[in-house]
Amino acid sequence: MSHLPTLITDLALILISAGVITLIFKWLKQPLVLGYIVAGLLAGPYINIFPTVVDMESVNIWAEIGVVFLLFALGLEFSFKKLVNVGSSAFITAITEVITMLIVGFLVGRLLSWSVMDSIFLGGMLSMSSTTIIIKAFDDLGLRKQHFTTIVFGTLVVEDLIAILMMVLLSTMAVSQEFVGEELFMSILKVGFFLILWFLIGIFLIPAFLKKTRKLMNNETLLIIALGLCLGMVVLATKTGFSAALGAFIMGSILAETVEAEHIEHIIQPVKDLFGAIFFVSVGMLVNPAVLIDYSWPIIIITLVTIFGKATFSTFGVLLSGQPLKTSIKSGFSLAQIGEFAFIIAALGVSLKVLDDYVYPIIVAVSVITTFTTPYFIRLAEPFSEWLYKVLPPRAKDFLASYTSGKKTVNHDSDWKKLFKAHLGKGVIYTVLLTAILLLSIHVVYPMIQNRVDSISFWGRVGVSVGTLLLMAPFLWALISNKYNSPNLFMSLWKDSKYNRGRLVALVLSRITIAIVFVSAVLIYYLQLNYGVGIIIAVAVLIFILLFRSNLNQYSKIESHFLTNLNERETAMRKRSPLKSSFHDEFSEKDIHLLPIEVSPYSQLVGKPLSTLALREKFGINIVKIIRGDVKIQIPSGDECFYPQDQVVAVGTDDQLARFREQMEVVPAGQQKTESSKEVDLHSFTVDDSFPFLGKTVIASQIGEKFNSLVVAIERNDELISLSKDTTFELNDLVWVVGEREKVRTMLQLA
Repeated sequence: MSHLPTLITDLALILISAGVITLIFKWLKQPLVLGYIVAGLLAGPYINIFPTVVDMESVNIWAEIGVVFLLFALGLEFSFKKLVNVGSSAFITAITEVITMLIVGFLVGRLLSWSVMDSIFLGGMLSMSSTTIIIKAFDDLGLRKQHFTTIVFGTLVVEDLIAILMMVLLSTMAVSQEFVGEELFMSILKVGFFLILWFLIGIFLIPAFLKKTRKLMNNETLLIIALGLCLGMVVLATKTGFSAALGAFIMGSILAETVEAEHIEHIIQPVKDLFGAIFFVSVGMLVNPAVLIDYSWPIIIITLVTIFGKATFSTFGVLLSGQPLKTSIKSGFSLAQIGEFAFIIAALGVSLKVLDDYVYPIIVAVSVITTFTTPYFIRLAEPFSEWLYKVLPPRAKDFLASYTSGKKTVNHDSDWKKLFKAHLGKGVIYTVLLTAILLLSIHVVYPMIQNRVDSISFWGRVGVSVGTLLLMAPFLWALISNKYNSPNLFMSLWKDSKYNRGRLVALVLSRITIAIVFVSAVLIYYLQLNYGVGIIIAVAVLIFILLFRSNLNQYSKIESHFLTNLNERETAMRKRSPLKSSFHDEFSEKDIHLLPIEVSPYSQLVGKPLSTLALREKFGINIVKIIRGDVKIQIPSGDECFYPQDQVVAVGTDDQLARFREQMEVVPAGQQKTESSKEVDLHSFTVDDSFPFLGKTVIASQIGEKFNSLVVAIERNDELISLSKDTTFELNDLVWVVGEREKVRTMLQLA
């Protein structure tokens, strides 16, 4: 009889126990993450009632792979452009919460007599909220469309990026065992440099590669390529001194900007689920029930600090950003838990051997408790905010009213601020690219030549320096030229006789100085010139670039290609789907916001002029848009009427919109309202030979009836084809469909 490796028996035990326990947790309507942890606890070495895992070392390797794929999937949902659009409230809230909980966590750890490193990791773990738990709670409570949830989701997006940076910094601190400010600052700069560089190169190359090879790909090849890119970036990140998780996250965020993002997210879902389950089960295996009993008081203390500390400081962060008290409390109470990133940070500490054994099970216990308390705190937020407002002294109410209203006034940035931001952003990008070329030349190209040639002559060094400067030339030209640095805004300020031109001159000189520094660095390193001579020659080189800019300027093509790739997904969506509207454009940062509502044929408001409905008096809302088929009626007059199936965009508070929505989305007696808690969005996928409706017409496939989805466009041979009753799905078609994410995934899983 052949011997079965322990890895296979352990994996069988992990998956069977996880499957059984998660079925029970599904039945109890509890998060699957908790089921995995309980399964790990039962299959772990500390409970002998059931068979236990033998080879923990192999399980830990699988768990590390699980972290990689979890971060890769998180990157696919992240998108750096989404980070730019989250708004100031989310940034202020996330930064306030993270900084305060880092400090509070560290102080609590020290008060419990924990080591300095344990206390620092505790602060890091307590500062991260759980995206999974919050989304589930909002879905269960039917709150996904309320205004405060957008602030919460934006805060979670910012926290995701902070968590990635925190993992890098914690790794640096754990390895060096020092807390030197200069070293941490350099680590932050290094992380920022590589984040920008990898993102720029990735967006420049990967979308074009996927577009060129789209016709050759089916689900299998796209899966292999996506995982290969993920693991390739993991290796690159590890080689440059960063964590594997950072590399996976970066590659996910790059692929999130491509047309194939949803398709990739769909096909890697089973892989992520498998290895993610192993990771969370491994978390449960490290929990020693005896430790939980011995450290019951620390668990209680840390749980209370987590719940009340995060609720308080998150609320303060939202309030600080200028949101009303009610919105602030709702947002803050929603963030009062810890989750997945706490486990990942704890696993990092264990792998680096800087965390004591008792910390991990304590954090798991706190996470489990705060998972159960989250829905109750969300429900408690509104009555608590109403009670708090009643007991506040009048002066406090007046201050809050003036502060929030003052923060909401329209504040257009001055032309100078806009110009400065544009120059700063472009300057950072150019500096990163020029630094990358310089490092590539010094640390890769030059050593490679040295290995092949015994000694490089003076003219050889001249050749290397000239080659390096030629690679830099497009970016040097873009840096010193006004053509790529908001020229219209610059000239409008320059022509204004009342404006101080000194600032403009300083901006130009700062860009020229950066260019001189890079050219001087190349000349001084390769030609061993002194600084004075190097700077003089550098100025001459820049003048040469200016004189021959028409021959050297390739930057326009580079920038155009990059922006095309970066905006490819959004451009395709706008071109293919008229359903993408500006519903989610930010109207106001108050409790007042926009909400699209569909008019029911059974509503009593149908067919009556708006002037007779008195919507403002009855509900406190205003109608800003009516969408009727392809017709959009902006700011409708009093003579307009509501008709069945109209999309009405109303503005008001959560309570006002909820009351109005009840009158608009009426269902007849005896029928159940079939509203889904899921968001309807635009998705894309490529038809391969396993697609179940290949060769069938769009109508015959009955996608609408079976999956509650709508095919809105098909791109064939890079051209958009007109949809008709005879349109069929053909191999390599790029199909755009509107529907719920889970419904679309179910359709694709048939393949």
